[in-house]
Amino acid sequence: MDLPILTTTTEPMMRTRQPTTTLEDQRIPVRAKLAATWTSFMFLYAYVDILNFFTPGVIKDILEGKVFEFDLSQTFSTTALTLVAIPIFMVVLSMTLPAQANRITNLTVASLYVPVTAFNAVGESWLYFYGLGIALELTLLALIVRYAWTWSRTAPSATVATSPDRETVRAQQQA
Repeated sequence: MDLPILTTTTEPMMRTRQPTTTLEDQRIPVRAKLAATWTSFMFLYAYVDILNFFTPGVIKDILEGKVFEFDLSQTFSTTALTLVAIPIFMVVLSMTLPAQANRITNLTVASLYVPVTAFNAVGESWLYFYGLGIALELTLLALIVRYAWTWSRTAPSATVATSPDRETVRAQQQA
């Protein structure tokens, strides 16, 4: 027969944490929402173009110097790079611009990209493929407009206006 071993300890007993039934739903800053949505937009934008290479005849047309109805040229490539670079920069700008400039820039750029995105459907034979890509891109642009449009405003706090600056606080602490 085994006897229990009695010990004394000064260590506190560890308790296991009881699982909670709800997850903490943290508020996501508007800047992060905008940057994430522009990032998602860019993935779609790029992958629709990449997957388009698998459409019959596209590679042959490119090798012959044509993209859609356009001749491959430095002007075409510069325009295409610009159309891709603007949303790429919007990821960074959404995180770094001051709030008012950020809001206006996101509203303007997303609104201008709606017709640019819709234009991609013109003359395409693979309407399911392009239709889905365009619908998803337009959904993301609509989210960007919504996030920027509904960006909450706060009134200046009276405590902020009357709070002492760092130097004053530091001088009081040293005294």
